[in-house]
Amino acid sequence: MTSTLPVDLAPDQLDDVRATVETAFGVALDPGTARHGNKGDTIGMVSDGGRWVRFQFRRPGVMSDAWTGPEAASALTGVSMPALFRSLRWPDERRGVIWRADEFELVTDHAVSGPGSIAEAPTLSASWWETLRASLAALAAADTTRRAMDGGHLVGRITEVFPDEVAGVDLTVPEWTTAHGDCHWGNLTAPGCVVLDWESWGRAPRGYDAATLWGFSLGVPEVAARIETEFADDLASRSGVLSRLMFCANVVRQWKKRGVEMPFTAGVRKAAPGLLDSLR
Repeated sequence: MTSTLPVDLAPDQLDDVRATVETAFGVALDPGTARHGNKGDTIGMVSDGGRWVRFQFRRPGVMSDAWTGPEAASALTGVSMPALFRSLRWPDERRGVIWRADEFELVTDHAVSGPGSIAEAPTLSASWWETLRASLAALAAADTTRRAMDGGHLVGRITEVFPDEVAGVDLTVPEWTTAHGDCHWGNLTAPGCVVLDWESWGRAPRGYDAATLWGFSLGVPEVAARIETEFADDLASRSGVLSRLMFCANVVRQWKKRGVEMPFTAGVRKAAPGLLDSLR
């Protein structure tokens, strides 16, 4: 497999890929329903069987846990997530890649916010919050060798952005659980709460998912405060504080490099000093 042609995920460039999946799964896919993932490396379509079929590819030798994330997640219990029915992998000699297609339960509720962050409070029921709490609790208790976050990366990023503030502070994460790893508003649906996109799940500091969702909510203080209440124990733990501080460090780092204000940037700058104080 020596070809390294660019892979174009435009629906009209994937006729052969779609045909392979349609034959293997015995379905017809509708290119008019195509939707790309946030990172631009996946595309999904609705089948005539009323399911969601998503494609992604990898170059040989460039595999990772993300490649098997949805398949491994299908063994989780107690989590509100789309069911995975079947998967297909095959080599593409012309493009020099390995393709993967996964057939999921079709989720008809939409993501709360496609970009991942919010600029206004979404309408979410009490049962929505209950489902999210129960799902993240069940996930946290799951046993896995997968890794969503590396402790060394956390320490390095916080130290890079806040070198003086954390001098002499122990940044070791004391508690680890299992996390989704990418818990933002683009991966949560409403009005029914379903957790989408399971490429990144694995072990992470306690409270990591709640911290991520909190960070992406800082543009709407009342929602960030609701998350602090709903996940108070996790976010108040030392691991939860470190997780929130890492989110802040990532945002401050990007703001300094690019100067682009996100809906949550001002909230991050306001929250970071208090988090740093709590670690000292």
